[in-house]
Formats: sequence, structure tokens, C-alpha cells
Amino acid sequence: MNQKGYLLKRILQMIFSYLIILTLLFFLFRIALPDPTAALVVEGLSEEERQLVQARFGLDQPLWRQYITYLVNFFQGELGISFHYRGPVFPILVDRLYNTLALMIPAIIVSYVIGPLLGVLLSWKRGSSTEFTGIVSGLIMRSAPLFWTGMIFVMIFGIWLGIFPTSGMRTMPYEAAHFFDKIFTLDFLWHLILPMLTVAIYYLGLPMLIMRNTMLEVMGEDFIELCRAKGLSERKIMYHHVARNALLPVVTQAAVTVGLAVGGQVVVEVVFSWPGLGREIVQAIQTSDFPLAQGAFMMMSGVVLVMNFAADMIYSYLDPRVGQGGGK
Repeated sequence: MNQKGYLLKRILQMIFSYLIILTLLFFLFRIALPDPTAALVVEGLSEEERQLVQARFGLDQPLWRQYITYLVNFFQGELGISFHYRGPVFPILVDRLYNTLALMIPAIIVSYVIGPLLGVLLSWKRGSSTEFTGIVSGLIMRSAPLFWTGMIFVMIFGIWLGIFPTSGMRTMPYEAAHFFDKIFTLDFLWHLILPMLTVAIYYLGLPMLIMRNTMLEVMGEDFIELCRAKGLSERKIMYHHVARNALLPVVTQAAVTVGLAVGGQVVVEVVFSWPGLGREIVQAIQTSDFPLAQGAFMMMSGVVLVMNFAADMIYSYLDPRVGQGGGK
């Protein structure tokens, strides 16, 4: 199968997978909340008023008709009206998604730049105390609960030392004309440091260990012996030859990590009161905001699928045998 055929196959798979996810979300939310208007019931709400609310949200229609309306509205970009905000869901979620990206992308860049470099160092120092310390540190970083790391940072740098703010994206009150006006400030950068470091430390261990293990495999290849026979220094061999060939799984893992992280590290966003997508999901569940929660899961699943698709495309570009083997 050529590259174009592989690309078309993956696009069709992605579309089909997303339709399945949308269908599952529709029925799961209907099973969990047969009558989401119950969240709107307040003392004194009459039955007639409740029926009007159900008609407004289309909940008085047969299930099959609700499903068709649900799909049509989705493809038109209409995710419903938030019970809590009393406004369209889509712009609310887009704003929270931007906030999540402003936190997650710098954290992933830091972890996937520093992690592979440390992985090269560990493979170079194989069998030494440096490698042992690095492996243990990587496992600890990957297994330490995010809320624990975040709370430690808040306690030390926010409360004891008072260096960094411990909540929010900006010092209140503030007014921003648009998203870039909100993030391109020193105040935003000051608020970003603690939650970004919390996420970066969590993600750093994985690329470091992947890079170290892959490099040990590449170091056993024949062309590495040829490089040594040519008289190249160990440093040049490690960084220019071994590392370059070991980057493939790290690059594809980075794309997958971005997809998963866009859903928002809920714990981090809650600990630091970061107004992102993950924290919004928690609040939507607490307030029984049925349309907002459903729309958030739609957006999260869509981003995960797109980033997995991007990872496959990167992998097939770096290693053309993937696309060629897709038809076997």
C-alpha cells in the first residue's frame, strides 16, 4: 500500500471511530441522565415549565429523533446550551481548550526536549551510578501522583517562600481583549510556572526512559561499530548517529501525549484553579450541566483521535515501511 492509500485508510478509520464515540456518548449520557432537566428543577417549578424546558432542549422527542438531531447539530458546530452558563456550549469549550493548551503545550515541549537529552546521557553512562539515579528518578517522576507534586510546589514555592502565585491564569481583576492579550504578559508567565513544572516533571520520565532503552538497542547495530572504526568520538556517535536513529518512538509518543494532555490534567487544573477543559468537566459534573459535559467529552475524544492520526502520519513519514506494510 502506498502512502496515499495509507493516508486515506487512516482518515476513514478516524472518521468511523469518531462516529462510534459520538454514538456511545449519546447513549451513555441518556442512560446516566434520563432526564437532565431534573438539574434545573428548583422549588416552585411547575410541571408545565418543566415541559417547556424539555421541549426547548428537544428532550420530549423519541430517542431516535434525538439521536439524528444530535448528529446534525454536532456537524453544524452546535453542541447545545449550557444549563449553568445559559449560553452556547461550543464557545465556552473553545475558550477552556485554549487555556488548557496554554498550559500543556509548554509543559510537553519542556519534557520532550529535556527528556530525550537525559535519555542519551543515561545510555552513555550505562552501568554507572548516573544511570541508576536517572532511571529511579524517571520512575518516581512518572509514578508520583500529580496532585501530590502540585501540592508540594504550592506549599514550598507559593506558601512558604511566596515566590509564585498558586491559582488562576492572571492576577484578578483583569480584562483581556482576546486570548493572546491574556497570555502574552509577564503576569500570565508568573502564574504558568508552577502548574507547567508540575506537568512537565510528570511527562519528562517517559521520553527519557524511552530514549535510553531505544538507544541501547541502536548501539548494538553494525553501523555504530563502523562509526567507531572511522575514529569518531563517543560523543559524536551518541548524539549524531545513535540519538538520531532512536528518536522515532519518542517523536510518535510526543504526538500521542499531546492528544491525551489536551483533555486537560484535571487534577493539576483543579489544584491550581486553572480554568481549562479538565476543570470545566469537573464543574459540569458537579452542577449537572448535561450539554457542557457531553460537549467536553466530544471535544476531548476528537482531539485524541486527531493527535493519534498525526502520530501515525509522523511515524509513516519517518519510517516509510509503516505505510507500505499497512496493506499486508
